[in-house]
Amino acid sequence: MKQKKHKRKEIFSLLLVSNTGKDTKHFLLSLRTLRLIIVLMLLICATFVWAIFRSGTHFKSESELRQKLTTSEQQVKRLESEKETLSTQIAALTEENELYRQAEIVRAEMAETEESAEEETPKDTTIPSQYPCTAGGLLKEPYSEGHPYISISAQQEDCITAAGDGTVTSVGSDDTYPIIIEVDHGNGYRSRYMCQQEANVQVTAGQQVQIRDTLIVINGNDTLFDYQVIYGEQVIDPLLVLEAKG
Repeated sequence: MKQKKHKRKEIFSLLLVSNTGKDTKHFLLSLRTLRLIIVLMLLICATFVWAIFRSGTHFKSESELRQKLTTSEQQVKRLESEKETLSTQIAALTEENELYRQAEIVRAEMAETEESAEEETPKDTTIPSQYPCTAGGLLKEPYSEGHPYISISAQQEDCITAAGDGTVTSVGSDDTYPIIIEVDHGNGYRSRYMCQQEANVQVTAGQQVQIRDTLIVINGNDTLFDYQVIYGEQVIDPLLVLEAKG
């Protein structure tokens, strides 16, 4: 029969000696126990390293969060400042708008008062301010020093009318105009209507006329007549009176 070989257990001896030599401790450790101790020590070291890593990461994250919080607080302060500025500007604009509104109300009231005053004040119809032709008439040539009247083109059945209240002082003619009518308005103004073609005269000398009364009825197309205004003894541009008073 073969003899069985017995395995010997490997044992490690751990001797702890005091530096004074007075106290000595002796421990016997099996290989399994030694391995377990080494594994535990490695686990402890790994845990310690992991804790340090986590602590550093946490510190970094905390720093970033603090920085973001600081930035957010600064933005909030800036926005609050901008809000206050905008509130001040809005208040100023509101006040300015109110002032404009009040001014517009005052202007409207003044304009209404002026219109009412104008309506209450009767218009002076003795001033030759009315355009002297029905249907408008076409202005052919304006007033000038060499042409001391305005020339108007009228069509058939148009009427030459009195530019203001007054008295017909003369109805006549000359070599240039077959019809000349002059009206004295009694306030320094005289108006003269000079038709270059034959037409139907509707008034006589000495007759009282009112503004827009018919003086002449045109009986032909493209009939020209010249209109003149005299103030005192000075011939003036009729359009000045029309613009100022008409």
